[in-house]
Amino acid sequence: MASKGQKFKKYLSEELKKEVVNQYVSGVSSTFLAKEYGIPKGTIKTWEGKLRKTGSLANDIFKKRGRSKESDLTKEDYKERYEILKKYRAFLKVQRERK
Repeated sequence: MASKGQKFKKYLSEELKKEVVNQYVSGVSSTFLAKEYGIPKGTIKTWEGKLRKTGSLANDIFKKRGRSKESDLTKEDYKERYEILKKYRAFLKVQRERK
C-alpha cells in the first residue's frame, strides 16, 4: 500500500515497456527481467495485464474517473436524472405499501 508522500518511479518509454512485456510473455522469468531492468516484478505483471486487456500501455492521464463535474452536465441530463428519481421514488412507495 502506498504511504503518504511516497514517490513513484515512472517508466516513460512505451518501447521499453513493450520490450519487457514481450520478453515476459515469451517465457523469460519476471525475476530475471526485474533484475535486468531494475523494475519491480509486480510492475512487469501489471504491464502485461494492461497490454493484454487494452492493447496499449499508454498512461491515460486525461481519462475521466469518478463523478462527472457539474459543468459537464446539461439541462437535459438533469431532467433525465430527475425523471429516473421520480420513477424510483414511486417504485419504493409501492414496495412500502405492499408490506
